[in-house]
Amino acid sequence: MRTRRGLCIRILLVTTGLLLIPLSLVGCATVEKQPIVFGDLSWDSAQVHNRIAGLILEHGYGYEVDYIPGDTAAIWTGLRHGDVDVNMESWTENILDIYTPAIESGDCVDLGPNYPDSGQGWLVPTYIIEGDAERGIEAVAPDLKTIDDMPEYWELFKDPELPDKGRFHNSIPGWKCTEINSLKLQAYGLDEYYNDFICGSDAALSGSMFAAYEKGEPWFGYYWEPTWVLGMMDMTYVEEPAFDQAEWDAETYACAFGPTQVNVIVNSSLLERAPDAVEFLTSYDTASAHTNKVLAYMQQNEADTMAAAIYFLQDFESVWTKWVSSDVASKVKAALP
Repeated sequence: MRTRRGLCIRILLVTTGLLLIPLSLVGCATVEKQPIVFGDLSWDSAQVHNRIAGLILEHGYGYEVDYIPGDTAAIWTGLRHGDVDVNMESWTENILDIYTPAIESGDCVDLGPNYPDSGQGWLVPTYIIEGDAERGIEAVAPDLKTIDDMPEYWELFKDPELPDKGRFHNSIPGWKCTEINSLKLQAYGLDEYYNDFICGSDAALSGSMFAAYEKGEPWFGYYWEPTWVLGMMDMTYVEEPAFDQAEWDAETYACAFGPTQVNVIVNSSLLERAPDAVEFLTSYDTASAHTNKVLAYMQQNEADTMAAAIYFLQDFESVWTKWVSSDVASKVKAALP
């Protein structure tokens, strides 16, 4: 069980009773900082952000840091009980049944976005719209902008197995977004022009995109970010009508996916025992593009999450030094290899 440390009070017995002497007037033992524990969720981006924040807290603020692995439910249970101090990636809209009671009870505090621009939607390679002179690729769909343009271009994305239609690369069986994508195809009337090709795994989905990109060929399908895939390839979202809650509630889904918050959550006790850490974590602010690049670095270099965190601190110095004082930044930079 954790105990609060660092509180020292001197008591002097006098004839009138007990007198509390302010700390500023007497000596006090060195305040000992408790370790800060990060919930190490099972995906790379969360683990990388844990280690970015952990390295800064360790070298810049003098905290020991620990990482406890677990799935979403277990990490949130730990957050509420105080066994976990920090969750760097709360995908809030996906877990409202867990998030809402944890916040409303006061057990946990939402410090705001880690990155506010996580995305998901339907993509095509940018080179089919703009071309790529460096690779010798000409623009074959220069006027493709919105979902309403997709019927005109179905032959460009012809399904090799059922060539009377184009191929839309859907996501993984059993995922909610896969079901939504299928209903969106119908709502847009695109099922008349495109086969709904459900990929058997993330590897199959990302692999189909990567293979097409390597060859400079057309590809049309669903993906999300931040991911290494979108960190390595220049893809463009096909514009859809703006998110409409009424469409979502009616389960017709004829609009873009809604925004998803990816926030930093802490156990409420951290506000009292580590206010400097909370101030830093509140200032922590990245973009999906940063995480895409870091995940791409991992993929290309077969790097682990700690190496990826060091890469971020070295290559995105102009980003993270805004979160901390110059003194803290100097300490962190001096500790980097």
